[in-house]
Amino acid sequence: MAPANNRVFVIGVGMTKFEKPGVRDEFDYPDMAKEAGQKALADAAIPYSAIEQACVGYVYGDSTCGQRAIYHSLGLSGIPIINVNNNCSTGSTALFMARQLVQGGLANCVLALGFEKMERGSLSSKYMDRTNPMDKHMEVMLNRYGMAPAPAAPQMFGNAGREHMEKYGTKPEHFAKIAWKNHKHSTNNPYSQFQEEYTLNQVLKSRKVYEYLTLLQCCPTSDGAGAAVLASEDFVIRHGLQHKAVEILSQEMVTDLASTFQENSCIKMVGYDMTKMAAKKCFEATGLKPVDVDVIELHDCFSANELITYEALGLCSEGKAGELIDRGDNTYGGKWVINPSGGLISKGHPLGATAGEETECRLSGDR
Repeated sequence: MAPANNRVFVIGVGMTKFEKPGVRDEFDYPDMAKEAGQKALADAAIPYSAIEQACVGYVYGDSTCGQRAIYHSLGLSGIPIINVNNNCSTGSTALFMARQLVQGGLANCVLALGFEKMERGSLSSKYMDRTNPMDKHMEVMLNRYGMAPAPAAPQMFGNAGREHMEKYGTKPEHFAKIAWKNHKHSTNNPYSQFQEEYTLNQVLKSRKVYEYLTLLQCCPTSDGAGAAVLASEDFVIRHGLQHKAVEILSQEMVTDLASTFQENSCIKMVGYDMTKMAAKKCFEATGLKPVDVDVIELHDCFSANELITYEALGLCSEGKAGELIDRGDNTYGGKWVINPSGGLISKGHPLGATAGEETECRLSGDR
C-alpha cells in the first residue's frame, strides 16, 4: 500500500529575537520556547489543546529539554513530544518530522519547535572519549589541505571556498560580497542578532578567522527559538484558516553520499552533492524550476557555503557563482532575493532554531 501523501500547511509561526549568548542569562530555553511557541499559536489563532504532537529541536542540553520547554511554555497535556538533535540541521529536522506526521495522516495539527542556549565562541566537541562524528569529513580536509591553527568549522567551509577559487578563479571579494549583502538585508529584520550595515571594505578588513574568511563572513553563536504550527487540509478547512494557510509544496532531506568522502573534495565534503540532490527532488516534486522561485533562504554558516549552494541549487552552472554575485542576482533588483532575513551570518545561528548541514530543500506556496 502506498504511503499517505496529504497536503501540509503552515498555519502559524513565531520566533524570538536571536541574541548573543549570555546577553540575557535569565532568558533560559523554556522562556525562549514559551515566547516562540505562544507567538506561533497566536498567529495560527488556535489553542494549545489543538496540538496533537510536537517535534522539538535542540543540540546543547540534557535529555528531554523538549518536554520541559513545552511544559513551561504551553501546558501539560500528555501528547507525544519528540526530541531532535541533528546539529546544524536540527530545526529543519524537527519541521521535517512534523510535516511527515501530518503528511502521513498520523496527526492533523503538529507543533515544530526549536531553541538553543549556546556558549560563546566557536563550536567544539563535548565528548572526547568517543569517536567524533565528523572524523571522516575532517579526513577529507586533512588529505587535501592539512590542518591549520584555527577552529574546525571555518576551516572546513573556508577550504571549500579555497577549492572553488583554485578550480574556477573565484575571488575573495565574491565571498565578501555575500556577507556584505546579508548584513545589509538584516537591517530590515528586527529579530536579527546584528542589524548593522557594513561596507564591502569593512567586511574584507575585519579580523581574519581562516585564510580569506573574515569575522563578518562567519555566523555567530546565538540564543533563540523558533516555532511553526503545521496542519492538514481538513484541519485548515474545519477551522476556517484557508486565508492564512501556506502549503509546503515539497520538502526533502538528504544525508551524505559516497561522493562526500571519496572524491577528496572539500566542496563535496561540506555538502554540495546532497544539496544538489535535495534541490533536484524538490523541484521535480513540484514541477518548478529555480527561475520560478523569487525568495531563497539558505544555509550561510559561512559566506563560502552560500556561494557553493548557489550552484548546488541550480541557480547557475558550476563555477559561475561569482558571476551571479557580480550581477547582483542574489539581492533586491536581481533574479532572486537570497537570505532577506540577513541569513545566519547576520540573523544568528541558534542551532535548534535553524537549519542546514543535513541538507533540506523546502518549497512553499500560497494556497
